Amino acid sequence: MMRFQHLVDSLSVVGFFLAFTVVALITLEVGYRLGHWWQTRSSNEQQGPTSMIVGSLLALMAFLLAITMGMSSDRFDTRRSLVLVEANSVGTTYLRAGYLSEPASSTIRDLLRAYVPLRIVTNDLADLKVRMDRSVEIQAELWSITEELARATPDSDVLALFIASLNEMIDVHETRVVAGLYARVPETILILLLLGSLLTLAMVGYNAGLSLRRSPLAAVVLVIVLGAVITLVVDLDRPRDGFLEVSQQPLIDLQQQIGQLSPASPST
Repeated sequence: MMRFQHLVDSLSVVGFFLAFTVVALITLEVGYRLGHWWQTRSSNEQQGPTSMIVGSLLALMAFLLAITMGMSSDRFDTRRSLVLVEANSVGTTYLRAGYLSEPASSTIRDLLRAYVPLRIVTNDLADLKVRMDRSVEIQAELWSITEELARATPDSDVLALFIASLNEMIDVHETRVVAGLYARVPETILILLLLGSLLTLAMVGYNAGLSLRRSPLAAVVLVIVLGAVITLVVDLDRPRDGFLEVSQQPLIDLQQQIGQLSPASPST
């Protein structure tokens, strides 16, 4: 069974906004017609505090939107900062590789030149998986070389510095994978946000139907603004594609600094 978050990810940002807008407008109209029907059916009955309830629901949805926006923006900022952290850790590892003796120093630097382009994220999920697999292979090669150096010179201070930076580089890789692919806004909160928004719009329409007065322009503006904010939350939460993308410029700059080398084929 497809998870709800995966279903949302299958839509483009524009597609999600259009789908939400259409469903929201339909929900608003259904609520209005229901309220209009109930008012004409029981015109002599005194209505309850519907307006007060609608106001409370709108305030509650604003609160939930604020919380969800904060969660998604925090995750977006984390993914963005990790790009810089990784660029710094790889750059430090590359520089400290110069402390090592040949031919290990040149071999390690060549591997790092191949490693950097692999860390530049693309929107192609299949290509991203290939890059991740190849990155892990290069990390294993780097660690294997380092183990041999450690056995040969176990008391080397410069080697200890290199090992520390290499270990940090490997740790940042895993942290970035988790932050980019798995650290999402909880699916339950996203479902609650969407269902709560639709139910609130239904109550807004219902309240307008009870009063037999409504403003189509105000209703459309409400739906568009609400849809835009929820779409922004979804866009911030996405690890790939969308209008808001994590800049890869620190890694691109590092690639230019240490020299470009085409990534080795994943099959090698």
